[in-house]
Amino acid sequence: MKKLPVRVAAPCLAVCTVVLSVWGPEALTVFRDQKILDVIYEVATEPEGEGYRYRLSSSEKLFILSECLNSQTLPESEQSALTNNTGAGYQETGGTYAFVVNHRGPSGREITSEQIYSTCNEGLETLKELGILPAELKEVEPSSYDATLYSAIDVPEPRNNVAVWKLSLANSQKNANKENRLIDAYLDADDGKIYEFYVRTALHWEDIDPDALAGAWAGYMGLGAATPYETENPLLETASSYQKYVFPANGGEKTIVTIGFYEGINELFLKISK
Repeated sequence: MKKLPVRVAAPCLAVCTVVLSVWGPEALTVFRDQKILDVIYEVATEPEGEGYRYRLSSSEKLFILSECLNSQTLPESEQSALTNNTGAGYQETGGTYAFVVNHRGPSGREITSEQIYSTCNEGLETLKELGILPAELKEVEPSSYDATLYSAIDVPEPRNNVAVWKLSLANSQKNANKENRLIDAYLDADDGKIYEFYVRTALHWEDIDPDALAGAWAGYMGLGAATPYETENPLLETASSYQKYVFPANGGEKTIVTIGFYEGINELFLKISK
């Protein structure tokens, strides 16, 4: 086979190079398109609404909710509302934490408005079995209680937020007999755990062991041991009888939990807000 002279091969090679540079990419694109066009691929994606909230530990949830409640001016109960004369509404939020009504409603993985009453009753029953609440406490009924869904949000890191339901004795029941009834409670909208409660009881403060109650509640919430805490300003507490406890949170933070009792109306409470 005869070899082409150099003066002929060089121009041919140059022409081929030009043709490949012009038509090569287009031909390659067409080839790739033929492999992927009109072909159905299945890709696993996260359902809409999922992943909007990080999975937080019990102590992280407790701390965020506590800070959010502390950023509001809230009536702690009927008695403290009268004492503080704060009225029944929430004041403007400030700082780095916000506690707002969730107008969107449950996302699909949270407890619904229809389920919250039975969930609350299950939680109350568990607290009775643990000796945290008196056995005589009555169940909640949809006709007697109002339920509102809230979002407790760490504003600088809004992915860190806690959805909670608040159950309150309805205004129509304010003049009814409240003995052995739940007055207010905050429940986790994911698992139904009860963060705070105010209940009327036939018990007296002398009948209550706050250390045992705090320890049982800490176990129920999945927290560490409760450590007694001396408040820096006892004048901030409106209850005549109370004991405070501290629970560690991430980053050296802490959450203060108060177990207290309003004399006269015999109202026992556990709160994570100031």
